[in-house]
Amino acid sequence: MTIKKINYQGWEDSYILSNSQVEAVIVPAIGRIMQFRFPDGENTFWEDSQLYGKVPNKKSEEWNNFGGDKTWPAPQSEWKKMTKISWPPPDTFDSVPVKVEVQKNEITLISEIDPFYGIRFYRQITLEPNEPIMKVTTTFEKVKGDSQQVSVWTITQLNEPVSVFAAIPQPSIFPQGYNKQSDDLPANLKIDNGILSLTRDRDKPHKIGSDASTLLWVGEKTAVRMDSPRIDKVIYPDNNSNSEIYTNYDPKAYVELEFLSPLKTLQVGEKMDLTVTYTLIKTTSENIEEQARKILQR
Repeated sequence: MTIKKINYQGWEDSYILSNSQVEAVIVPAIGRIMQFRFPDGENTFWEDSQLYGKVPNKKSEEWNNFGGDKTWPAPQSEWKKMTKISWPPPDTFDSVPVKVEVQKNEITLISEIDPFYGIRFYRQITLEPNEPIMKVTTTFEKVKGDSQQVSVWTITQLNEPVSVFAAIPQPSIFPQGYNKQSDDLPANLKIDNGILSLTRDRDKPHKIGSDASTLLWVGEKTAVRMDSPRIDKVIYPDNNSNSEIYTNYDPKAYVELEFLSPLKTLQVGEKMDLTVTYTLIKTTSENIEEQARKILQR
């Protein structure tokens, strides 16, 4: 395991965390994990090249979507109540630099205390020795203010996929196997023998929620499997969704694979967390669905 400080796309004091298999790029200046890849492979996480080297500006009238992997507080429907605006996301979670702690085999990002939620977040990033696996544990710590019901929400933006999949429980808590969260359903959405699949619509954004514990992004040469087990007998945000898939429209060709923790009312001094495991897998262009079934063990 090695940790090396680098200048990444114009952001100084960035880091590459690597083992014998994969590498993760972490950029504290924008509070994100910006890349997860094989050293000689394609980038999997989406990045907005027009924002390379720029720093967040919370006073900007336009939301700066840097890409990569980040955390927000859920549910989004509560943002207006908490911050007086429904968009963009709360500044501390999206538009300020974060501190970084570097240890022998892990990197932890540490935010300021959000003035609205009274929460500080931590993101502990590690790689499994000699395996193409990254684990990210996101922790919310209530530091001040009134108690607040909240969920840890992680958002991973990935490049244009060949297809996106979810391993739907059988039976699902949702009659159709998913929870519709946009006016229209995503392109080519189908469920077959416990596997949901869809593609990105170039013209419209779409979003669904689900009770899947495993999501899968498949690119031209690489797949990213993401796991965060659902907990029974608890309540999740967004009509009880613990995972969500969002597809963006052109010209920003990306999709989001998202996980949420159960809702919890945090008192000062309390913490809650969510762990997501990311696994990189090399693929071929032949029979994507067959490869997805093998990866998802369905």
